[in-house]
Amino acid sequence: MQTVQFDDPPAGPARAHGPAGAPAPGRPAAPAGPRPVRLGRLGLVVAAFITIGLVAGWLPRWFARRALVQETRALAVPTVAVVSPEPGKADDGVPLPAEVQAYFEAPIYARASGYLKRWLVDIGERVQTNQLLAEIDTPELDQQLAQARAQLDEAQAALDLAKTTSARWTELLKTASVSEQETEEKRADLNLKLAQVEAARANVRRLEELKGFARVTAPFAGTITARLTDIGQLITAGSGKELFRLAQTDPLRVYVQVPQTMSRDITPGQTAQLLLPERPDHPFLAKVTRTAGAMEPTARTLLVELQVDNSRDEILAGSYAQVRFTDTAGAPRLTLPANTLLFRAEGLQVGVVGPDGQVDLRSVKVGRDFGKTVEIVAGVGPADRVIVNPSDSLMSGTTVRVTGGVKPKAVAEK
Repeated sequence: MQTVQFDDPPAGPARAHGPAGAPAPGRPAAPAGPRPVRLGRLGLVVAAFITIGLVAGWLPRWFARRALVQETRALAVPTVAVVSPEPGKADDGVPLPAEVQAYFEAPIYARASGYLKRWLVDIGERVQTNQLLAEIDTPELDQQLAQARAQLDEAQAALDLAKTTSARWTELLKTASVSEQETEEKRADLNLKLAQVEAARANVRRLEELKGFARVTAPFAGTITARLTDIGQLITAGSGKELFRLAQTDPLRVYVQVPQTMSRDITPGQTAQLLLPERPDHPFLAKVTRTAGAMEPTARTLLVELQVDNSRDEILAGSYAQVRFTDTAGAPRLTLPANTLLFRAEGLQVGVVGPDGQVDLRSVKVGRDFGKTVEIVAGVGPADRVIVNPSDSLMSGTTVRVTGGVKPKAVAEK
């Protein structure tokens, strides 16, 4: 059997020896093999799919890691709420405790001993100057006055006799009927009797004046604020027991202790407001009349006296009141919530957030404490951002993130 061997077709495009698509005559058709170009394209497609799969599996992990890093960095930066200092209420003067007193007030004592015969006025009644308040029955004083007058008459009679005797002895001396020594004795006796008369007359005047004190009268016009005696009561002069208490209540004196920080602003003539607890909505106009001129060494306060009109009897003497010096009121100061303060060894501090997000601890000086808010005298400005509820570990230079959407007023009220 004879084997027929066919030569491989030459490389390159096959040449057609017959009609198009027909094998060459006398040779069978060879099977079609894979072409190199298609294999290369298939490899590229497979490589692309593998690359896409790798990228699709790695890319989400990369994004997740990146988000985790960013979140970790964000959580590492503290988040704080801030508030800006706001002007406080207008300072219309600090109310200071004061004491209202009568313009004149005096206890009425008895200068004559005896028994109270009658009293003519009672508490709350108005009296005028020299008006009769009470009468005292003075039997012992009456007897002393009668005795003094009798002694005066006796001294006067002795004086008259001494005058006559001295005149006669002076005439007898001219005729040498008596000696000069006896004449001088009579003249000296006359002077002695004259002195006794004057002493007796002075004693009578003293007792008459004491008898006048049996009528107790008002030393000035005012109101009887106390009656401490009654009819038939024993009255002893000089015992220290007062019968009445009299007060002049129009105008009234007001005394107030002013702190040293305000003492330089108080001058006589300036006005102030007098506030009573029972009438807080009705201030009374008061005027500074004088000051003590020196600080009280214990309390470091200045005693100031004011005068207030009380013609309508709206204010009771002895009342507790408050005085507000409106002329010394200043511009309103800044206030901050009380929960912004840090109590450190260096004193009171607050944390201020700068434009770069870094914290600056500032020492502040506070004024009045209003409870939820405090008055800031120095240390911060109205444009500063102050941290609310700062942590105890907060230090200067710490980077923080300010939370958004926080209203200062809402934070202050929290």
